[in-house]
Amino acid sequence: MALARVSSSSSPLFFPSPLVYSFLRPFSFSPSVSPLRPSRQRRLPIAAGLSQASPSPDAVREGEGEVMDAPRLSSRRPWKPTCLYYTQGKCTMMNDTLHLEKFSHNLMMDLPVNALAADKVKPQKLDYFLILDLEGKVEILEFPVMMIDAQTMEFIDSFHRFVHPTAMSEQRITEYIEGKYGKFGVGRVWHDTAIPFTQVLQEFEDWIGNRNLWSKEQGGSLNSAAFVTCGNWDLKTKVPEQCRVSKIKLPTYFMEWINLKDIYLNFYNRRATGMMTMMRELQMQVVGSHHLGIDDSKNITRVVQRMLADGAVMQITAKRQSASGDVKFLFKDRIR
Repeated sequence: MALARVSSSSSPLFFPSPLVYSFLRPFSFSPSVSPLRPSRQRRLPIAAGLSQASPSPDAVREGEGEVMDAPRLSSRRPWKPTCLYYTQGKCTMMNDTLHLEKFSHNLMMDLPVNALAADKVKPQKLDYFLILDLEGKVEILEFPVMMIDAQTMEFIDSFHRFVHPTAMSEQRITEYIEGKYGKFGVGRVWHDTAIPFTQVLQEFEDWIGNRNLWSKEQGGSLNSAAFVTCGNWDLKTKVPEQCRVSKIKLPTYFMEWINLKDIYLNFYNRRATGMMTMMRELQMQVVGSHHLGIDDSKNITRVVQRMLADGAVMQITAKRQSASGDVKFLFKDRIR
């Protein structure tokens, strides 16, 4: 059975089958993690990682040939939906041939970069970008982060957790999840793996700590890294709201961020209301399911890669002085 394919038509949208994730099963495994290199010690691009995919002929246009518009589908490397247990460190079917045939366990395949693109990237003030795209209007339901190298644009790692609401009844949660994730066929995965927001942050702090991006003892902002969000909502509004609901203080690493909309406006001199507008204007194809957080974070990462290859410089656009303080916006021309 054909799971999904990217159409060559003019439509920018690409949605996997709603049932495609239902083949997954719950697991309990957490892979070991190796710390990243010390901050500011830049390494060269890894050729092996860059050679796993290349632009399709019709994806190469003037000024955009170095960063791939979408993963190329072929009989050799067909696109496959990502195992959402694997993204959370809970897949134990890595030796199951059928499972591996149906689901991807390599996020780099969705974020390929041509080595020549690094030559066009301007010097960045940061070493890493953490692309964050939360899901959940009432409470946070999904917390996905893509980590890329600021200079080579290479995918480094990811953090992904489904989040169990704190203040909602179980009946309301069931209705909420069915309405949100039922259409994607991932409701079962959510119920199998979702954990409270406080636990998500504990695991995230371990994740950024193991990568030398932050230290609980020192506190403060991220070390030579910054969150990138498509809008201010994620870190200006939603995370503080969720912290209040979960009765915890706002972590210090959430005090500043890069709003990609503001960078886009000032670099291309045109407004973009969101990810879909950016991808349409940049003639990039959407891969995966819009409003599934892990897929949106990958697509936003692809936009960041494209902008870096075009010569954009990513810099902090918003800051808080304290957990309860107002946000200071650093760009005069910004999306309001």
